[in-house]
Amino acid sequence: MTQIRDEAAFRQLTLQPGAAYLRDVARGASIAINGVCLTVTDFDSAAGWVCFDVIAETLSKTNLGAIQPGDAVNFERSLSFGSELGGHIVSGHIQTTATITALDKTANNCAMRLTLAPDYMRYILSKGFIAVEGCSLTVGETYSDGFSLYLIPETLAITTLGLKQLGDTLNIELDQQTQTIVQTVERIMAERFGAAGG
Repeated sequence: MTQIRDEAAFRQLTLQPGAAYLRDVARGASIAINGVCLTVTDFDSAAGWVCFDVIAETLSKTNLGAIQPGDAVNFERSLSFGSELGGHIVSGHIQTTATITALDKTANNCAMRLTLAPDYMRYILSKGFIAVEGCSLTVGETYSDGFSLYLIPETLAITTLGLKQLGDTLNIELDQQTQTIVQTVERIMAERFGAAGG
């Protein structure tokens, strides 16, 4: 992060990832920052900087309002047609945030427990997919108020997850297919129960 400009319910982020990461970028392009899909508003590819506007709705649903100058962020360009898909499809549409409430790191393992609003737990399944800070991950155990993650050294090394500490807030994107299936089943069950009861 190189520069932040704050106004009322608005934040402008300017990052300097370097020219290599901005090859063929264009104004209006989508780039995910900590898993949040943002629109490029200005850039200089040769100088290696890019700018984003973050509005009130995004600030209320994500942790982008807490970023400070000098903080590391996860930076990911949009997938292009024909690219290898190494995880599940992530849209960058963050539904909520979660807080790290337990963290156990060793030389080769990292166990992390995240707590979030219980309403979201019906969409989170053990061994299902979830995106945390834009990283496609597999859910470990699930609880009434959260879930666990088990992270390999490579994930810790190439993302900001290795820098996270107890109490940190992380952006959460639910698996859209799971969310759609659960909502559809709930709607059908409600319709059938309502019809049977009427």
